Amino acid sequence: MREEEKKRPSQKFFSKRWAYPAMYLASAAIIITAILWYQAAGNDVAEDQELGYEEDVQTGNEFDRPAVEVNRTMENFVMPVADENEVVIEKGFYDANASEQEQEAALVVYDNQYHPNQGIDISLGGKDFDVLAAMSGTVTKVQEDSLLGNMIEVEHDKGIVTRYQSVKDFAVEVGDTVEQGQKLAAAGQSLFNEKAGVHVHFEIRKDEVAVNPQEYVNKSLATLQEVSFDEKQSDVDAQAEDQAETDVPDAADSQSEDGAEEEGSESTQGEEDSDSAEEENGTEDTDSEENADQGTDEGTEDSGSEEE
Repeated sequence: MREEEKKRPSQKFFSKRWAYPAMYLASAAIIITAILWYQAAGNDVAEDQELGYEEDVQTGNEFDRPAVEVNRTMENFVMPVADENEVVIEKGFYDANASEQEQEAALVVYDNQYHPNQGIDISLGGKDFDVLAAMSGTVTKVQEDSLLGNMIEVEHDKGIVTRYQSVKDFAVEVGDTVEQGQKLAAAGQSLFNEKAGVHVHFEIRKDEVAVNPQEYVNKSLATLQEVSFDEKQSDVDAQAEDQAETDVPDAADSQSEDGAEEEGSESTQGEEDSDSAEEENGTEDTDSEENADQGTDEGTEDSGSEEE
């Protein structure tokens, strides 16, 4: 009897006509609510994608960028070649504070003019080799230049870049992110410095001021970040460049100048000799005139004595 009494409420509920329709309506409401919520969530994702959040989610830039910056500050500059032990410095960096002999060795002669070398010219003894990134960074320039040689520029920090000139067979494009030791191009040649042969002209610059790469190889990026260049330093560099870019004397011109000097000295000597000869002749003429006058006087005296 008691079990029957317990079943009676549920049976009474389902026995009513509106029970099943109410259940159907409630289920439909739940399903419709779930569908609407799902669509709303999908629209939010689409809006995020339109606003550019999808790239951050896929690439993980929010987490990767700080790591890359930390890696760059911890890296040291290296030579842009696979084996530093095989490096041959064909032409060193022109330092305005160096000795005259060192400055002369760092001048590049082109079109009868001296040009200070703003980097170092690296070769492997005439062999072909790959040019590698000296430090991780972003490619900012890829230029073709038949005179100075094709050039690639990689930015490592604000205002700090490395340049790789006289290269061929580009392996990167502008905007590429490169890692230290990654191939950028192959070593080539340039008309500006033909004597260097197959080489790469390597520069390190901060705020457009070239620094000696050999002083910063195996040193961190932070070392160069701490260096500051004032206007005086820029003026010194400009003055050194102006002094270095002088005309190369032509051999024929120098010979003609030497010949002209010799002719001038000979003509001067000839004039001096002629002047001395004239003086001697003038002295002799004067002496002869005096002797003639004396002879005349003696003749007059003799004639006078005879008349007496």
